[in-house]
Amino acid sequence: MSTSLLLVDDDRTFSSLASSVLKAEGFLVRTARSLHETRAALARESPDLVILDRRLPDGDGLSFLPELRAQLPGTVVLMVTAHGDIASAVEAIKQGALDYLSKPVELDDLVLRARRAAQDVQLYERLRQAESALEGRRRLLAPRSPLMQQTIQMLERIATSPRSPVLLLGETGVGKEVIARHLHVLRKEQGPFVHVNCAALPDALVESELFGHERGSFTDARTAKRGLVEVADGGLLFLDEVGELPLALQAKLLTFLDKGAFRRIGGSSELTSSARVVAATNRDLTQEVAAGRFREDLYFRLSVFKVEVPPLRARREDVLPLAESLVAELCAELGRRPVVFSAAARERLERYPFPGNVRELRNILERSLVLETGSTLELEALATGPRNASSAPDPTAFVVSGPPRPLEEVERLYVRHVLELMEGRRMDAARVLGISYPTFLRRLGEE
Repeated sequence: MSTSLLLVDDDRTFSSLASSVLKAEGFLVRTARSLHETRAALARESPDLVILDRRLPDGDGLSFLPELRAQLPGTVVLMVTAHGDIASAVEAIKQGALDYLSKPVELDDLVLRARRAAQDVQLYERLRQAESALEGRRRLLAPRSPLMQQTIQMLERIATSPRSPVLLLGETGVGKEVIARHLHVLRKEQGPFVHVNCAALPDALVESELFGHERGSFTDARTAKRGLVEVADGGLLFLDEVGELPLALQAKLLTFLDKGAFRRIGGSSELTSSARVVAATNRDLTQEVAAGRFREDLYFRLSVFKVEVPPLRARREDVLPLAESLVAELCAELGRRPVVFSAAARERLERYPFPGNVRELRNILERSLVLETGSTLELEALATGPRNASSAPDPTAFVVSGPPRPLEEVERLYVRHVLELMEGRRMDAARVLGISYPTFLRRLGEE
């Protein structure tokens, strides 16, 4: 990204020449000729770099420097001082300026100093992104709600066991992958974290993807291939949407869980992997077992440890800190400076039920960061329509009231409910539900 620069100098001739040269170097340059214009410019946008003259018509740039640093601590400042005024230069450095230039300013020297400052801007931005990511992970896994605190404590106990499978249960979008990654970190595994979305794998390829194949084992098998079970050796294999696995493959997964051994498609030798399996589903697997769609023995083997991840509406104490951490993470990804929530946005976050849970929260925040360009987020998307908590129907009302209904019907009703919340945007609804688009159409009853 280009470095944005605010040049503050009341000399029109110098300002015009310096702007032209700096623009030719790739800087995005704006100018100001007084402290009043500087304050107005900083209120509109936060530059990466400020070149600040000391002597201005309405005040002293050196006296303004602490105010600037307090308002924009991440902005790099170059101070311009009179020739020979070493005391002012030293004071500017003490007040937080990166460097200083003496008047009359040579344009070549100005460009050189600006380039060096731009490198500092990039280093600071990378550091800020790393800190934001670390802070985001800390907040995600340092919840305020008692329910989520119990979940994290259970994970810490589970991490002491060597290789026992874990089954993560919970609604779509509650953060089951985050929980699985946290378990991987707690175990201090040397191997990788391997994420497999079982719903996104075609039935014809799922066995090859998981267990690999030997050369010539089927028509297109021109070379041997390692499966993801093998890739995850020494680490953690996260089977998301495990309820979507075909019955035929469930038996092979059970064998691997029991023995830690498997065979590639077309292979004669037995291979081993010490990967720990963590499975996740938003389905009731006991109902899937009763319906004959999931093996009972595999269900019992997977659920050595069962962890219920509570929905976001059941842990409202976590919504604001979670939103703040996600915004920090998204700002880093989008290359935006940090933003804050308005009072109205905080109220909307606290009232909204989040049927799509953490995934929906992240999508809303990402959309708002793209559409709202100011330094304060209003979250207008939560203010109107079905997203308003006071008017949004309870998505579980049709489950807990009235006579029992078939699982397929309940799923279809919920999928339609989420589609309505997404105002008919099918790809967005599939993303919120955490399923592939073909699976979304199938559950909607259109395939």
